[in-house]
Amino acid sequence: MAGEIVSTITGSGIPLRGNDIDTDRIIPARFLKCVTFDGIGEHAFEDDIKGLAEKGEVHPFVDERFANGAILVANKNFGCGSSREHAPQSLKRWGVEAIVAESYSEIFYGNCVSLAMPCFTADHDTCARLQDIIESEPASELRIDVAEAAIQAGEETIQLEIQAGAQGQFLDGSWDARAGLLENLKGVKQVASKLPYVSNYA
Repeated sequence: MAGEIVSTITGSGIPLRGNDIDTDRIIPARFLKCVTFDGIGEHAFEDDIKGLAEKGEVHPFVDERFANGAILVANKNFGCGSSREHAPQSLKRWGVEAIVAESYSEIFYGNCVSLAMPCFTADHDTCARLQDIIESEPASELRIDVAEAAIQAGEETIQLEIQAGAQGQFLDGSWDARAGLLENLKGVKQVASKLPYVSNYA
C-alpha cells in the first residue's frame, strides 16, 4: 500500500525570485482556520499578489505566462517561518509538483516530502539560470529526473541535489507515511496494546 512512485516531473516552470519567502507569505494565517485543505490552493501568495497589484506589478502565481507551471524555482531559505503544513498544501493544490531552490526550512521540506512534492537544491547561479530560462521561454517544458537529480530545460541538462533519504522515498513510494501505517496496521495495534496510556487508561 505504498504511495505512488515519483520518478519524473514534467511541466512548465514558475520563477519566484527572492530570499526568505516564509510560510505566512505562501499562505496567510487567516486561511489556517480551514478544516480541510480543499480550495486552499487559490489563496497561495494572496497577500503578496494584492500588494504587487497595488503597485501595478504582477506576481508569478497570477502571471498568465506561468499559469500552468508545475516546477517552482525559488531562492534561499524558501518556506521559512512557522511550520504550518498549509503552506506546501496550498502550493500542491495550486499545481506545483516540484520545487528547486537554494535552501529550505527543514520542517517545510519534510512537509513537502509527505505530499510527494520533491524539493531539490542548487546554488544561486543555477537557480538564477533556471529562472532566466523560464522567464524567457515560459511555455517551454522542463523535465526533472528524480533518480538522476537533474532537470532538463530544452537541450540543457542541469544537475541538482536532493537528500538521499527523500529521494529514496519518492522512488519506492514510502513518502506516504499514512499508507505505511495502514500497511502495517497489525504491528501498530500490537505496539498500541503495550502502551499503558492507550490500553489501560484509567
